[in-house]
Amino acid sequence: MPQAPMNGIGALQRFVRRNASEERCELCGTAVGEEHEHLLEPATRRLVCACQACAILFSGHIGQRYKRVPSRVRFLPDFQMTDARWEGLLVPINMAFFFEGSVSGKMTAVYPSPAGATESLLPLETWNDIAAENPVLRSMESDVEALLVNRLGPRRGFPVHQYFLLPIDQCFKLVGIVRANWRGLSGGDELWQALERYYADLCARAGVAAEVHHA
Repeated sequence: MPQAPMNGIGALQRFVRRNASEERCELCGTAVGEEHEHLLEPATRRLVCACQACAILFSGHIGQRYKRVPSRVRFLPDFQMTDARWEGLLVPINMAFFFEGSVSGKMTAVYPSPAGATESLLPLETWNDIAAENPVLRSMESDVEALLVNRLGPRRGFPVHQYFLLPIDQCFKLVGIVRANWRGLSGGDELWQALERYYADLCARAGVAAEVHHA
């Protein structure tokens, strides 16, 4: 899959670095708490913070500059993906997220790294095969929702495979965690502890118990 730096990385880094006490709605200037709404600008993939009142203005309306990022996290215990299909995606690490861009009309695979995010355009037939085996993907909203695949496995303290449908801001958060916590060649203990907390939080949001295998 052809690879290129992910668009909007500057905006992503700004999003990751912000202090919660400084957060304000980027449309009206109202102060917002640590847990707040986000909007995505599909043309640039820029993520902006929003108060609830402003976020509601962009709910379900086609053709507007921004799209409201949903909050629901869904755990997919019955998701089907063979080792052969995963290897065929040519993702160099065992963790990536996949989303459809409404502007490009293409499926994109993104994986985090110590340098940030790297994206790969997914051949349409490859995604169609995955979607055919997993009809739940038809409900994934373009731009603002993604499929997150975690195949780090028991060696890193996780179940064999985990799959989530989740908001795109949670994927940006994952990229920030990897970039900020990576140490040395293998990531270091701080990174793996941060990832364990991240996936435990996703499970809690999805209403399922986090399964952890301590290596």
